[in-house]
Amino acid sequence: MRTHADPYGGDTIATPSKSTQPFGPGNPHPLSTLKTELVWEGKYDEFGNRREVDAAGLTMPLQRIETVDEPRARVEAQGGLFDTAKSHLDDFRNMLIWGDNNLVAASLLKDFKGKVDLIYIDPPFDVGSDFTMRVPIGDAGEAAVEKDQSALEMVAYLDTWGRGTDSYVHMMYERIATLRDLLSTTGNFYVHCDRRVVHFLRSICDEIFGPQNLRNEIIWCYRGGGTPEKAFAEKHDTILRYSVSEDYYFDVDPVRVPYSEASRERLEHETNVFRGERVYTGYRPHEGGKHPEDWWTIQPIMPSEKMERVDFPTQKPVELIQRIVDSSCPPNGLVLDAFSGSGTTAAVAEGLRVGRHADKPAGTDKYLFFTAPRKWIAIDLGRFGIHTARKRLIDIQRGLHSESKPYRAFDVFNLGRYERQWWQKARLIGADEDHRRVVLEFYKAEPLSQSPSPYLHGRKGPVYCHVDGIDSIFGRDEASLVARAAVAAGAKELCCLAWEFEMDLRMVCDALESELGLRIKLIQIPREIMEKNRKEPPPFLEVATLEAEPVFRVHEGRRVVDIKLRKFIPSLAEVPTKELQALQERAIKSGFDFVDFWAVDFDHHAGGPFNHHWQDYRTKKDRSLKTVSEQMHAYPEKGKYTACVKVVDIFGCDTSITVPVDYA
Repeated sequence: MRTHADPYGGDTIATPSKSTQPFGPGNPHPLSTLKTELVWEGKYDEFGNRREVDAAGLTMPLQRIETVDEPRARVEAQGGLFDTAKSHLDDFRNMLIWGDNNLVAASLLKDFKGKVDLIYIDPPFDVGSDFTMRVPIGDAGEAAVEKDQSALEMVAYLDTWGRGTDSYVHMMYERIATLRDLLSTTGNFYVHCDRRVVHFLRSICDEIFGPQNLRNEIIWCYRGGGTPEKAFAEKHDTILRYSVSEDYYFDVDPVRVPYSEASRERLEHETNVFRGERVYTGYRPHEGGKHPEDWWTIQPIMPSEKMERVDFPTQKPVELIQRIVDSSCPPNGLVLDAFSGSGTTAAVAEGLRVGRHADKPAGTDKYLFFTAPRKWIAIDLGRFGIHTARKRLIDIQRGLHSESKPYRAFDVFNLGRYERQWWQKARLIGADEDHRRVVLEFYKAEPLSQSPSPYLHGRKGPVYCHVDGIDSIFGRDEASLVARAAVAAGAKELCCLAWEFEMDLRMVCDALESELGLRIKLIQIPREIMEKNRKEPPPFLEVATLEAEPVFRVHEGRRVVDIKLRKFIPSLAEVPTKELQALQERAIKSGFDFVDFWAVDFDHHAGGPFNHHWQDYRTKKDRSLKTVSEQMHAYPEKGKYTACVKVVDIFGCDTSITVPVDYA
């Protein structure tokens, strides 16, 4: 007999030699007794043992980088009155998290295991998707700037197909298994997909939740787009709904569908037939509308849609998400979206809804309104998605406040240096030399075998390169040392690659350039290089130039301060080569055209989160942008303060500087 490991995780299989009894009814082949199972590369180890999802090994602390409480921060900072009981809910701060959702979900287990009422995910399901898009620029909002697919960071999702279907299935299994542990015993789980991956995702969810806990296979039908010449037009997606147990939450009344006029007349006629007996055993119309089927005819967001559309490639309609949230999450419950994208799930959880004007026939003049909010956690890997969601949710906060309806503040988090530490330990076996080698390799620079200085690590043509450490913030002292080492080595140009830069460093480097006659580039190391299947280099972005100053005046007998933007030159590393030269010229002449959002923290403390006291941003409807804040901020007493200014450009890249304020 010969033996080998069972690839499906069972005991060692004995395989008879040629001289033994052949397989048959009395000697069944081992494969004939195996159960139905989806198997992919990576599910079992080389010994045939099932690999478990190690969520505990992925846990790391979340770092709060922003607090957004609009308009409470604005009103309190100006010394006005604010009715917290009426307009502000303090029981929970919503969370917008930038990071790998596998690491983030594992990190949330410590505080939220078994506490989430609803999870909806809309993961990538098209390996060939092209996320190239055009973003508006300037006050006129002309669609003049193309945003590359890789620059959009959606390319990070495409890398999950590095080993084909196996890597996609493995990626989704790990994430869904961890997300399941976050659900409450009455929780609901929805996964949005299409024909290309629905069979994989259903098999994965059957294994994690149990096939008996599949509650619905929902077909979302829609119109629009073209029609193929030799096929039926593909006009539907699939949404799978699972529960954790038999005791799951579901309330159909908030999502009942209004009857059509013909249906209502027919049902009323059938009811009237039996009215004389008062004995009616047939179907009676529900006053709230009909019970929805598992096929939903909801239109996608059309290009002409002005109120709801935020020009994000994978944006889903509010009407679709509100049906999921309203039916499957109790009031004041907690909703989580691990592939947040443009933030529609968070927006609906916060209170955004689609309704109809009461004085107009059904089906006409769709509009948006607000309802009482639920709590939410939204996670996304792309900074453009995080930026889009941030603007959208601030708009909702303002709308709720203006309507005297309750809202919650939200915070922006990331995993910061802890994510990098995990990557270094797990993938690079802890070696800092390997970290520098990987960074230089993606930057297409050569490591120096014999460096003239410990501060110089690589070379890209005539340009010397410095690669900062995993845990470091590249600051002014280090910049001076590196620049002088480069000059001593005969360099005319220096590139400093770092994960984080000290605020105001660009201005310090401008002074060093004048002193030393050396061109200094500050390049952000893109977090995409940490992706497991990353092969192609992501864009390396040069730090933008930003300058601002305080503006003082007297208002109602007291001295107030605002912040004025003086100069902004964006990083254009995400712009396609064909448009680069024209945009470089425009950036120098009209840098403010590239500002999409900016905010001020009037009392910033080093090491603390950025507190949004004031913001202004461009919207689809209003492309204007103020360059002087209108906060009229009054400090509690005289003294020296530090304001912080955050600018986000049209590509979603942010830049921050500090501004000293002498409040005499």
